[in-house]
Amino acid sequence: MDKVILTIIAGKLKGQKFEFIERNTCIMGRHPDCYPRLSDDLDHNTISRYHCLLDINPPEIRVRDFGSKNGTYVNDKKIGQREATQTPEEGAKITFPEYDLKSGDELKLSQTIFQVAIETKREVAPTLKVEEIPNQPKNNFLNLLKNLLKRAQTGEENLSNFKDYEIIKKLGEGGFSEVFLAHNKITGENVALKMMLPQVAANPYAVELFLREAQNTQALNHPNIVKLRDTGYLDQTFFFTLEYCNGGTVEDLMQQQGGKLSLEESLEIIYQVLDALIYAHNVEISNLKQANGTIAKGKGLVHRDIKPANIFLVESQGKITVKLADYGLSKAFDLAGLSGQTMTGTKAGTPYFMPRQQVLNFKYVQPEVDIWAVAATLYNMLTGCYPRDLDNKDPFLAILQDLPIPIRQRNVNIPQGLADIIDLALQDNPQLHFKEAIAFKKALLDVV
Repeated sequence: MDKVILTIIAGKLKGQKFEFIERNTCIMGRHPDCYPRLSDDLDHNTISRYHCLLDINPPEIRVRDFGSKNGTYVNDKKIGQREATQTPEEGAKITFPEYDLKSGDELKLSQTIFQVAIETKREVAPTLKVEEIPNQPKNNFLNLLKNLLKRAQTGEENLSNFKDYEIIKKLGEGGFSEVFLAHNKITGENVALKMMLPQVAANPYAVELFLREAQNTQALNHPNIVKLRDTGYLDQTFFFTLEYCNGGTVEDLMQQQGGKLSLEESLEIIYQVLDALIYAHNVEISNLKQANGTIAKGKGLVHRDIKPANIFLVESQGKITVKLADYGLSKAFDLAGLSGQTMTGTKAGTPYFMPRQQVLNFKYVQPEVDIWAVAATLYNMLTGCYPRDLDNKDPFLAILQDLPIPIRQRNVNIPQGLADIIDLALQDNPQLHFKEAIAFKKALLDVV
C-alpha cells in the first residue's frame, strides 16, 4: 500500500508524525481549521492563517502556496512566486506556486520543518500525456477497444461479458480516457463504453479499490441514477459500460440556452437529482469502507462531485428523465492513484461546486456535502454564475475565506422565498445547514 509520511523534525511540534494512505487534502497554517495546525505565537507570526495546501494522492504529494507574504520553502528554497501574464482587467488567470514533493524533501514554514517520506510498491512516474505512455501510440483507444472485443469473441474468460458489443461511434474524450457509443446485440440496448489508461502501472491495491467501487456502483438501482452495466480490467486498462443518456448533460443544455435555465426547468431537474440522493444516501452497500479502514456492509454512498456536467438527461416519448452520473468510478480511478493527478493541478479544474468542508478534508464523506453541491448546481442553473467568485484568486483559499454571494445579487427575478432557501443551503461556515436530501427537497417544495 502506498503511503505518504510527514514527520516534523524541527520546531515546537518536533516528533509529531502524520501518515496518509488515501487521497486527502490538508490546509496548513495558524487557523483552528488547519491540519496540521501550527502554533499561533511569535515563533510562527510569519505564517498565514491559511498558508498552504497539501494535496496528497499516495504516492504523490503536492504543496500549493496560497500567495503568502513570506512564502513556503522546500529544501530551503522558496517555491515559485505568484504570476499573472495579464492584468486582472484583461481576464488574466492567476496561478499560484505549486511543487511536487519527493521522498526526503524538507518542507519549511517559519520555524517548523516537515520531512517527507514516501513508501510505494510501484514506480512513481512523471506526468505523461497519453501519447507519451510507453508502447502506446497516440489515439490508440479505438484500436485497443477493437482488440479487446475481438478477444472477447474468442471466448476469453475475463472478457466474456463484452462479446456481444459492437462500436457505433466515439462520444468524447479526456486526458486519459475515451467514451464510445456501443450496441449490445443481445439486449438491443445502447451503452456508453468508457476506457481508461493508467498513467502509471497499477498495483493490486489500486485494482481492488477500483473494482470494489464498481461493485458498489452496480448496487445502485434507481431511475435517477445512471446504471453501471459491466466493468473490466485487463492489460493495465480499465473499461466499463454505462446506461446511455441520449439527451446529453445539464451543462450541455445550459450552453444551448444561453448559459442558464428557467426556474421551472431548473427545479424539475433538481427534484429528480434529490430523489437520487434520497435513495443513494440510504441504500444498503455490501463493500463499504468503514471509519476504521475495514470493509463491511454499510449504508449509503456519497457522490462528492455533483455538478451540471455529471447530471444527464434521457429523452423518451416527450418526457425528460434526469440521471445522476459518475457515482464513484472516475473518482475511484483517481483515488486509486492510477491517474497520477492531484486535485489542484490545471487538469483537475476549479472546485466551483465544493463546500469548504471538502477543501479542509477531501475525505469528508457526509451526505450533506452532496446537498451543498446540489444547491450550488441550482444556483448555477438559475444565474449562470457560481456561488463564489473564484477568478483572480486562489480558488481553494477563496472557498475558505469568502462567503457565497446571495443568489438575488446574481438574479433579482428569483422569488425571495426560494432565494432564502438556496442561500441557507449554501451556508458552509461553520457547518452545512441541510443534513438530508429529503429536507432540502421539502424546503424547496414549500416555497415554490
